[in-house]
Amino acid sequence: MSQSSSPLATAYLRFLQLAKAIEGLPSLPALDANESALLDALAVQWFAGNPLTVMQAMGLSHLGSPATMHRRIAKLRKMGMIATDEDAGDTRIKRLVLTPVAVTHFEQLGKSLQTAAASA
Repeated sequence: MSQSSSPLATAYLRFLQLAKAIEGLPSLPALDANESALLDALAVQWFAGNPLTVMQAMGLSHLGSPATMHRRIAKLRKMGMIATDEDAGDTRIKRLVLTPVAVTHFEQLGKSLQTAAASA
């Protein structure tokens, strides 16, 4: 793609550059692409007010097998990016929710998006 690409493409590519820079910040846990994709999927549902259960997250087959998803969930929990909330009516149900660390991660990405939009 040439430097004379459309303003929207330029803004998005600038955002990707800034997002990559955020991934290197020492204040946030380092996520690989698969962990990032899972965190994004969890965040979208959490933000919509419908956090996924562990079982629902393990069923996201486009992101990996159930065993792989379980390992990724465990790793995100260990990193402090997500936590589980028990369902008040059934303690067997565990909902995956974002922690303040994950919210900070998304705030940084939001700032990058603002910066990229302002420079377009």
